[in-house]
Amino acid sequence: MSDPLKLVEAVRARFGERLAITDPADIEPWLTDWRGRWHGESAAILQPGSTAEVAAMVALANEHRVPLVPQGGNSSMVGGATPPADGSALILSLRRMNVIRAIDVGARRAVAEAGVILQMLHEATLEHGLRFPLTLGAKGSATVGGLISTNAGGTQVLRFGPMRALVDGIEAVLPDGTIHDGLTGLKKDNRGYSLDQLLVGAEGTLGVVTAARLKLVPAIHTRAVAWLGLASPQRALDTLRALEAETDRIEGFEILPQESLEAVLTHIPGTRAPLDSRHEWHALVEATVDSEAAEPPAELLTRLLAPLVGRGLVENAVISATEAQAEAFWRIRDSLSEAERAAFGPATQHDISVAVEDMPLFMAEAAAEVERAFPGTSASGFGHLGDGNIHFHVRAGTRGGPDWLEQEGHAVQRLVDDLVTAAGGSISAEHGIGVMKKDELERLQPDRVRQLRAIKTALDPRGLMNPGKLV
Repeated sequence: MSDPLKLVEAVRARFGERLAITDPADIEPWLTDWRGRWHGESAAILQPGSTAEVAAMVALANEHRVPLVPQGGNSSMVGGATPPADGSALILSLRRMNVIRAIDVGARRAVAEAGVILQMLHEATLEHGLRFPLTLGAKGSATVGGLISTNAGGTQVLRFGPMRALVDGIEAVLPDGTIHDGLTGLKKDNRGYSLDQLLVGAEGTLGVVTAARLKLVPAIHTRAVAWLGLASPQRALDTLRALEAETDRIEGFEILPQESLEAVLTHIPGTRAPLDSRHEWHALVEATVDSEAAEPPAELLTRLLAPLVGRGLVENAVISATEAQAEAFWRIRDSLSEAERAAFGPATQHDISVAVEDMPLFMAEAAAEVERAFPGTSASGFGHLGDGNIHFHVRAGTRGGPDWLEQEGHAVQRLVDDLVTAAGGSISAEHGIGVMKKDELERLQPDRVRQLRAIKTALDPRGLMNPGKLV
């Protein structure tokens, strides 16, 4: 049986006391996941400061057969960075590896270490007139390594894609301690399987991402945000397609139902309705330009939305006149989960995706099916319609009290997952599998899990990388 303390001794013998934290008070904050649903145990946190130190620690872990749990900002929504409850693994923290090694303005590329916080990357690239076009609510704590390992999404996926599309190369330490260097920036490379792409979305189960070469785009010169009133999700998708046919400047397209908007207006202080009319559905649309010579985004949205309102596809619309108003619109969107908890109480939350063209019908049919199966509940979705990813919530309603999740949450989860799978979709659109969805993935797609395990076994035969996650 492996002994984690032997690994701690080996690390300290080689690097000194400071690279292995063993004080329980210092370890405790990193043992629980972001949502507070999973809690693990670990005898130590290893904290390398360079790729060479990561490689040495991983090699020692392989020698002592001690599992490692790579961890960045610990902002996983599915328990993906939480150590096992039996204390068998050590946490490998990448937080000290927080250097932006290079920003190449001409190539529009940045090389950032795994521990670089997303907001820090945003600020650093902006100083060069560039930006890293991925953002999310946890930008103040989420790290580059974690974003890569979960193939993070966010509100700009519509135009720029998820993390996978923004990674131009990866440096990583593989389970045997060898270093994979994919930071050379080759535009063409046909030497077989792409280890870089295997590591994206692998949740730390195939190795430890230490740095990445990331794609940048010009900084936003100006933006405008429109708030639309719509009759249905299908009208929302039709609107998006009409806009996309005319411009490539649409960067965000978020959808939400009237009931969710009302929850925000009731429970989030300082918010107000963007429109003076009531609509069954709403959409938030953001357009940006990156140069003074381009058509101002407010004018662009006005020109493109006017005919859509004229023919009734859009029932009503308002376009932000100031940056403060644009932020106010986004605040409504960003407050939806908090407001729904306050307004509706217990709910199961599902991070799902289906094909974009199928999403409007799926939203209606899935909500109806869940409400039939669990009378008294209510179900609806909101989020990133343009990339086929919504956050589908099933609320207890009149069916139960505070203990409803424990009583029926699992059954609701299974039904929603069954509906998503039957529609050819994914039970995890952007948060990963982690601990939370591991059993469901195997239940629904055993062949896929067998294939994933075959890859893991080939690269990590001793199963030491982030045990108990994904596969």
